[in-house]
Amino acid sequence: MTQKSSEGWPPKAYKNLEFLNSPEARKIRILCELDETERRFKEENVEDTIVMFGSARTLPEKEAKARLKAVEEKLAGKKSLSAADRDELAQAKAAMRNAPYYHHVETLARELTKWSMSLQDKRRRFLVCSGGGPGVMEAANRGARKAGGASIGLGISLPFEQSLNPYITRDLQFEFHYFFVRKYWFIYLAKALIVFPGGFGTMDELFETLTLIQTGKVQKRMPILLFGSEFWNRLLNFDAFLEWGVISPRDLDLFKIIDDPMEAKDYLIGELTAQYLTH
Repeated sequence: MTQKSSEGWPPKAYKNLEFLNSPEARKIRILCELDETERRFKEENVEDTIVMFGSARTLPEKEAKARLKAVEEKLAGKKSLSAADRDELAQAKAAMRNAPYYHHVETLARELTKWSMSLQDKRRRFLVCSGGGPGVMEAANRGARKAGGASIGLGISLPFEQSLNPYITRDLQFEFHYFFVRKYWFIYLAKALIVFPGGFGTMDELFETLTLIQTGKVQKRMPILLFGSEFWNRLLNFDAFLEWGVISPRDLDLFKIIDDPMEAKDYLIGELTAQYLTH
């Protein structure tokens, strides 16, 4: 039954929530996620972002240590470990291994935000932008907050993931339903991309960005840093792409693998200055 309006019958279509939430209105909802986001970015004078991707599971080192200690203490009295016990212990050790990256993300986000706040050209803000959730995303927004600057969180509604982290600037908090609209906003404003160790979602964003640049769909200069050589060199054999002839040699120049936050900061500042601040 069509929703009745308190203003009388028939209801205006744009006030009919039953219709707006229906499959037929999907195109309207997509446009809302495009247009409402664009309006807020304009109101907040956001034209340039530095996007930081990575695992939502990355923990601060203190928290990872506490989790590993708790698991080890819980299992200490057992003569034999079940499959579930071994899995829990392995996850706690993996979290400890990944934990240093939380600090690296936070440090880099803080330093880049300090730099962007010091710029004389107020049209260029280069705000840190994350996916809005926990882990690497939280560390990015947290670092920007510690520098006293604004940052963006492009969240996504998922049934198994917690809500937006508390470090995002209030008026730059977003919650998307459609993955592809969220991806659009990641890439449209991005002037640089920094990718930390992560899972399927991180790989999806990285390879989609590389594809858009490789095919010329994104024509702006966008430096891409893969942070953590131990992770990236073990996970992906980039030379194999070349050996199999599925990419060109120049495609390996689309990204740079790096391990130090200060080196990453200096490289990005140099690239962004040359491309956007010397004209």
